[in-house]
Amino acid sequence: MDYKSILKQYWGYDNFRGIQEDIIRSIGSGKDTLGLMPTGGGKSITFQVPALARPGLCLVITPLIALMKDQVRNLRARGIKATAVYSGMTREEIIIALENCIFGDYKFLYISPERLGTEIFQIKLRSMKVNMITVDESHCISQWGYDFRPAYLKISDVRKLLPDVPILALTATATPEVVKDIQLKLAFREENVFRMSFERKNLAYIVRRTENKAEELLHILNSVQGSAIVYTRNRKKTKEVSLFLNDHDITSTFYHAGLSNETKDQRQKSWLTGEHRVMVATNAFGMGIDKPDVRIVIHVDFPDSPEAYFQEAGRAGRDGQKAYAVLLYARNDKTVLRKRILDTFPEKDYIRKVYEDINFYYQMAMGDGLGCTYAFNIDEFCHNFKHFPIQVDSALKILTRAGYLEYTDEQDNASRIMFTLRRDELYRIHENSPETENLIRNILRLYTGVFSDYAYINEETLALRTGITRQQVYETLVLLTKRRILHYIPGKKTPYIIYTRERQETKRIHLSREVYEDRKESYIRRIEAMLEYADTDNKCRSRMLLHYFGEKNEHNCGQCDVCLSKHRSGLRQNTFSELADRICQLLSNAPLSAGELVAALGDAEDTDLRQTLSYLLAEEQIRQEDGKLYLVTSPARKEQDKSHDNA
Repeated sequence: MDYKSILKQYWGYDNFRGIQEDIIRSIGSGKDTLGLMPTGGGKSITFQVPALARPGLCLVITPLIALMKDQVRNLRARGIKATAVYSGMTREEIIIALENCIFGDYKFLYISPERLGTEIFQIKLRSMKVNMITVDESHCISQWGYDFRPAYLKISDVRKLLPDVPILALTATATPEVVKDIQLKLAFREENVFRMSFERKNLAYIVRRTENKAEELLHILNSVQGSAIVYTRNRKKTKEVSLFLNDHDITSTFYHAGLSNETKDQRQKSWLTGEHRVMVATNAFGMGIDKPDVRIVIHVDFPDSPEAYFQEAGRAGRDGQKAYAVLLYARNDKTVLRKRILDTFPEKDYIRKVYEDINFYYQMAMGDGLGCTYAFNIDEFCHNFKHFPIQVDSALKILTRAGYLEYTDEQDNASRIMFTLRRDELYRIHENSPETENLIRNILRLYTGVFSDYAYINEETLALRTGITRQQVYETLVLLTKRRILHYIPGKKTPYIIYTRERQETKRIHLSREVYEDRKESYIRRIEAMLEYADTDNKCRSRMLLHYFGEKNEHNCGQCDVCLSKHRSGLRQNTFSELADRICQLLSNAPLSAGELVAALGDAEDTDLRQTLSYLLAEEQIRQEDGKLYLVTSPARKEQDKSHDNA
């Protein structure tokens, strides 16, 4: 079956969009391929279609559990066999999923990068017939990317196990430097990049200077109707802003990584259905969320890179209708943003001190520790050793990159139970209610070894099997624990520290240039690029962002706040810039009379042309001599030309 037939059969479309078909034909011919596609560009089609066209299984590596579940659900609804493996699943659930991929004619296995290094996955992988590997959010593998994740480095091990299998890397945010690094890290056999323009013609980028962000936020949301996302920097602020909006009759809810999965799902659904107009969130929200009619995205706090800003802002206007991306900018934001450099890259001696305190915290002897895993309570640690959480978090991430330990962000630690009674004792109990008896029977059917060891359980599965609510499952298990029939440990979100090598002497902790200085310099460049974006008031914002990603755009967007602002000539900035550029381009080739210039600019409005010429003459950027107009190549003009090139 050809690619278009597959597209028509499963998705109902007659034709591909943009560069979709180019990417599909490239990976379909067995070439390692990197696809750069903006948010909403239709990335999933580029690996789902070619995978269906070939025998075997497509391995999809992605960090987004919500996206995995969503895509697996959508594929199954289309009659395509797909499954997912991610943190929080029981060992039994993982084994079943992996064996289905070996024996069950499955077409897609979605897996989080953290699971790639596990022994069980590596063993099962050898028996799978993999036809291609897809790496979503592939910028995460690059040390120079804004969102580097050490777990992504495990992908190269998978590549070694499957040397002849082509790899498709996909990302919506990558600078030229990161594009090169992705291909290097994934061991591309040859450079092979397909780029789709990142330009969003329906999205107006706006920077709004204000010292009262709360009032400005209200003003904007009351002025622009429709669904909205408001991004803040920290969890506490999401709740504060949401309460503030609700107090002012704007329905909102909030979202961050610290909420339970159940709460996240419920709030996401209430926003998707329109029950709440505004979602106030940290950057944990949005990746993989497809709500096409978001009319406005507002950043109350600065992101620390243009990549993060572009991706988050890009969640507005996915339906192609007019939408806005607004950045609120106060005087102290510059100070706050630059302070993040110190928070993200604390001094090397401080990082060594954190390493030393971690060893004391776990009572780790010199030379011990290799392979040891510990739950990590950052608040308790900071209280005991007089640290601040932000700097500790940063220090542990740097120690992770340096290879001394592995620090995982909050992981969903699944619930566990173990019966404290023997099986024969359990059967002698008769005072249980029918609902409790039914729950116990289902636990015994679903999970093995529960009398000798803790077994991971899933309350939602038990609720479905027994016909009671998840809350009732929880309450019954708590009651059985109090009666000492079993011991129930509810799931919780916990960060972990894993010693990847034995404890070292503190003074021997080596933080290489690549791990520390190079990454710090890269981070500073991104911070400065973000500040330049906000500070600049004479360059089209869309052009600035596109240039950052290596895309040379020759026209202004005509709808950002800069393009719509008044130039000193009296014209709109957009109108003046485009006319001035065209005039200077023509005059750089040869001097022209006013009549010749008017003829060459036949589509320009007379009034606009006269105002632009008057301004350029007054500023001595052009001069008139013997009835001819000449371009003046003064230092000022050169500087202006340079600024236009950079825009």
